[in-house]
Amino acid sequence: MKKIVLFLLVTTLLGLNASGQKIRASYSDAVFNGPFTGKVIAYFSKENKSPKDGAVGLESFPCFSVDVKNIKPNEEITFDDNAISYPCPLSDIERGDYNVQIVWDRNLGGRSIANSPGNLFNTTQSVHISKNKKTVFKIVADRVVPNLSFRETEFVKEMKAPSRLLSTFHGKPMTVDAAIILPKEYYEKPEEKFPVLYMVSGYGGDYHYFSGNSTPAGPLDSIPFIIVFLDGNCSLGHCVYADSDNNGPWGEALTTEFIPLLEKEYRCNGARLLTGHSSGGWTVLWLQTQYPKIFVGCWSSAPDPVDFRNFQKINLYEDKNMYYDRDSSLRMVATVAGVIPWASMKNVYRMEHVVYRGEQMHSFDAVFSQKGSDGMPRSICNSITGEIDTVVVSHWKKYDISLYLRHNWDRIKGDLYGKVRVSIGTGDNFLLNHAVVLLESEMKKLNSKFEFVYYPGDHFTVGTPEYRKEGNQFLKQKYQEWLAKEALKN
Repeated sequence: MKKIVLFLLVTTLLGLNASGQKIRASYSDAVFNGPFTGKVIAYFSKENKSPKDGAVGLESFPCFSVDVKNIKPNEEITFDDNAISYPCPLSDIERGDYNVQIVWDRNLGGRSIANSPGNLFNTTQSVHISKNKKTVFKIVADRVVPNLSFRETEFVKEMKAPSRLLSTFHGKPMTVDAAIILPKEYYEKPEEKFPVLYMVSGYGGDYHYFSGNSTPAGPLDSIPFIIVFLDGNCSLGHCVYADSDNNGPWGEALTTEFIPLLEKEYRCNGARLLTGHSSGGWTVLWLQTQYPKIFVGCWSSAPDPVDFRNFQKINLYEDKNMYYDRDSSLRMVATVAGVIPWASMKNVYRMEHVVYRGEQMHSFDAVFSQKGSDGMPRSICNSITGEIDTVVVSHWKKYDISLYLRHNWDRIKGDLYGKVRVSIGTGDNFLLNHAVVLLESEMKKLNSKFEFVYYPGDHFTVGTPEYRKEGNQFLKQKYQEWLAKEALKN
């Protein structure tokens, strides 16, 4: 009798699954001759006319993914309740009208799945989700994300430095890319050499922003600089120019391959300064502390977590769960003014479990974590429960900037003393100011002469003219100190 009951239960469940709403997806041979192997992502939105371009985690919308193998053009695949899903299986999402786009991720190197060159997608299709679970929707990918191009001007150049290090790691040709922005003095004074300011974008920035720009690099106060804009994009997120088990040796590629080539092709005087905001802020602080002999000074603005005892208010070394605080309240990944809840850790990680690469939390995993058995970065937490993986945390430790400085100060202080400025808003949306406060406390104990400055504002509004002026004055001071030392050598 028990076997009969079990059989009937399983049959009923399978029947329910079979009757759930489905999407049949395919791609046209006009956009790709195939075959296709990889992940396919379906994006739904009731409001966004281009649902694939929604901000994963910061916005909440239904999304689904499936793994497929050797699919030919015009051959259909199925999205049903077996798909990896957020926030619920396909047949359970809220009824109503949706805009739908499906992206076939060829993963050719672009960061965002939605906008990676070579990926296949459909023009937005409207569907109506009703109580009729037998409905089948057919969606055909009829478009391909185009390759990015860069138009150079008199003052703005593209540089794509071939990297033997990254090419060997990834088994394909790789380059370190940047926009080079020249000052007007570069042409007015053809015998003069110039200092270089490396600017690193935050997560999602792109050096192609400068394509076609004809504006020369402005001076740092009155000093003309060559500006090198590094965006850090890679297929798993923002590489932050740190050597990584997953992304490869980006730090070494920058310092041993890109910089020597830049200084060979352009008239640089040997002074290298750093600045960046958000993920760019973390990047430049990492580069300055890891390569203190190479860089003259660093202004880090609103950096990603610089002390893992406060990773957006989570102590990775002591707390057990990324989703829930000890009082069972939801942990936030984003707020309004550092106070009002905006987006939770739980929603971000669960959405990124569907949109499996290139997003912010996955980007951290890609840099800080070891490679998993499936070839992807191991996650800092369980995507279902939020439980923190202590084995992964042990690997993250070497990227804890505060911990690194505390453990290595006696060895590096001669090259790093006084070279760093960190500034941030007191109401940072992503709660990054709390880690900065911890780092400041530790650096005061070491008498590092690092500058820490706090301003009114959040992650996006802190960059006032005063904020920028004072940061630039710090960089100018570091450059003048470098000039004085160089004069003594001669």
